Amino acid sequence: MKKLKTLSMLTSNGVVAVIRGKSKEDGIKISEATISGGITSIEVAYTTPKASEVIEELKETYKDNPEVVIGSGTVLDVVTARLSILAGADFVVSPSFDKEVAEECNLYQIPYMPGCMTITEINTALKTGVDIIKVFPGDIVGSKFIKNVKGPLPHVNLMPTGGVNLENMKEWFDNGVVAVGIGGNLTTGLVDNNYEIVTENAQKYIAKLKEIRGN
Repeated sequence: MKKLKTLSMLTSNGVVAVIRGKSKEDGIKISEATISGGITSIEVAYTTPKASEVIEELKETYKDNPEVVIGSGTVLDVVTARLSILAGADFVVSPSFDKEVAEECNLYQIPYMPGCMTITEINTALKTGVDIIKVFPGDIVGSKFIKNVKGPLPHVNLMPTGGVNLENMKEWFDNGVVAVGIGGNLTTGLVDNNYEIVTENAQKYIAKLKEIRGN
């Protein structure tokens, strides 16, 4: 049931924030500022120093907030996947598909979202039980790719990361994505310790999502 709940929250939340901190502290502060802005699906990238510790601390901080889901990102191998699951990750994201990672996540009933950009990759991932495909890099394939994929594969759940911004976010949803990943745009304007700008950026994406969904 936990896996289904996480998947439901990811699609309901609509926006997944990709957190790449310069340090453990930076990763935590960016995450907290993002959550304060209303984006409650957090993907802590393993390019962040001590990413497992970031996940652990965020899970502890938000353990009483049912709206917040904390996952791991840039997971390149099964060892990193296991470490992130032990740290408490609710979901695992990779820039590419890895069969061993998919099996490990399935074993522990953790949603796995691998990066794919061809029909063959998507089909391969689906056969291992993947529920949401990360379309990556999104700016290379473009939003029309989503509509074209859903022609032969209407059942597939797609989430683009890379190239999604406030201006084109509606196009992605109009073409059939279940959620979008936001990375560098969240930290635009972040200098020194003015994490308030991250909160403001997050608020803009949530406002745009509500506009798109009509609520």
